[in-house]
Amino acid sequence: MAQRSEFTAPNTYTYDQRSAGRWIFSHVRRYWYFALGFYLFFTIAWACYAGAQVLIGRAADEIITPSRPDGLLIVALTILGVLIGDGLSALFGSLSAENVAARFEADARQELYESLLSKSKGFHDRQRAGDIMARATDDTNQLSNLIVPGATLVSETVMGIVIPLAYIAFIRLELLLVPLCFVASYIITAKRYVRRLNPVVHDQREQFGMMNAGLEETISGIEVVKASARENFEREKFRRNARLFRDFFVRQGYIEARYLPLLLYGFALGLSFLHALWLYRQGQLAVGEVIAVVGLVNVLRFPTFISLFAFSLIQSGIASADRILHIVRGESDLDEQRTGYSAPMRGEITFDAVSFDYEESGSKRVLEHISFHIRAGQTVAIVGQTGSGKSALTQLVNRTYEATSGRVLIDGVDVREWSLDALRSQIGKIEQDIFLFSRTIAENIAFARPDATRDEVIAAAQAAQAHDFICSFPNGYETVVGERGTTLSGGQRQRIALARAFLSDPRILILDDSTSAIDSATEDQIQQAIRKAQEGRTVLLITHRISQIRWADLILVIEGGHISAAGTHEELLQQSAIYRRIFARYDLVSQEN
Repeated sequence: MAQRSEFTAPNTYTYDQRSAGRWIFSHVRRYWYFALGFYLFFTIAWACYAGAQVLIGRAADEIITPSRPDGLLIVALTILGVLIGDGLSALFGSLSAENVAARFEADARQELYESLLSKSKGFHDRQRAGDIMARATDDTNQLSNLIVPGATLVSETVMGIVIPLAYIAFIRLELLLVPLCFVASYIITAKRYVRRLNPVVHDQREQFGMMNAGLEETISGIEVVKASARENFEREKFRRNARLFRDFFVRQGYIEARYLPLLLYGFALGLSFLHALWLYRQGQLAVGEVIAVVGLVNVLRFPTFISLFAFSLIQSGIASADRILHIVRGESDLDEQRTGYSAPMRGEITFDAVSFDYEESGSKRVLEHISFHIRAGQTVAIVGQTGSGKSALTQLVNRTYEATSGRVLIDGVDVREWSLDALRSQIGKIEQDIFLFSRTIAENIAFARPDATRDEVIAAAQAAQAHDFICSFPNGYETVVGERGTTLSGGQRQRIALARAFLSDPRILILDDSTSAIDSATEDQIQQAIRKAQEGRTVLLITHRISQIRWADLILVIEGGHISAAGTHEELLQQSAIYRRIFARYDLVSQEN
């Protein structure tokens, strides 16, 4: 069964997501030629390096018993050539490995980003932004470290053990006795080390995500922290998280400090040397062969020592892969319906016995058994007390959330049968909490229509009464607004959002308290623009402004998740006591404003 998704990127490579190991392998397999290059070049490099130890023994024999006048020179030049080959092969092998690591990190980050784009609003509501950022930055970087130096060092560990042992066997088979005992003990202790390290590293990565989430939350809410004088509280909270993160590293250090192969290697080297000397005393080995054997056993020191570091990187990378896969494999609440209904929208809206709650936990429903019909081109005001479900109702229209039960129909077609792209591209929404990207004003206005001309952008800004204040900036439409538009006032942000909606020319326009931060004079101008913009489209209006409620074709009164009354302004004043109370309160707020 295919995974539910709100968005599918075109021409994407498919990875095996059944487990972290399979996922990592499927990424690396994509660049098999670089991986093959790494193994080929480093096999040559280790063969050259180990072979140099044998040649050094040969040089010792030439010093003691020369075979020819230039024999030592020939051996020395051969050693030089072999070591140059070792260096060049290691260079090309490292370049191959770095290519795999860099591409793996970039591909994993892109896969995670595309996955986040495909997830529903409900999925994102359950996540912490700081933890997501930790996965997208630090965890993806750990994947690169998993390859280089992690996996490459593990591969070199295998080569650095197998190749020297092959040379030792070539010199004399019985000399393998001590090294093989060491390798067997190394494998047993390394498995135990990895088993103990794994849970600590996983907890370490999770704690980093929690620490990062807390940091992001504090920075995002720094104004509240300052206003409440809670700096010391936040400082202590971060300090606790940082200490927990530190403690996991300390635990990792304790495990690494008890890494037995480092101790066992010293015994292996000494015993191998004694074994070689005993064979020499028996006349079964030459001096050069004793030197070669000691040199080859000494080669084992590097893979033994470096595996301590490599296994930690591997475990960190696998833990990070698990954290990334947790997001990538996370089930979205909605599906994009790529082959679903896709047609020009008229704007007719029907709610048929719709109920909704944000969690599937049996909690009290936000909306309960809502039914109504809106004709195409109507302007409908939705009024009610705070928390009555007004915004939730509009979020079901563009399928930000899925109805728990019942049906929401657009032009007689269930929104679940619409192509999500076709549905949302024809519905515009402006909320009180305006989000602007840290881009130019022109790019923010043209966000839904990046192909719009500059004249179209200016016309939309003029319709939203934003053109004059935009032109007052030194860079005009090329002015870069701060993150979330913090360099602009609330009224300026709302007018830019209105311009963005006007430019996209939606068939259904949802205004959720979208003029709350605009002064009365500007509001009058924007009302004229909205009245003009509403021609030929359906408008859903959530507002406390009496001036906007009055000219609605239909008013829905929401109370406790139910529609308690519906009608025109005049009808509701006569028929609904609830509406009269709400209207009186709104009227009082308008007078105070």
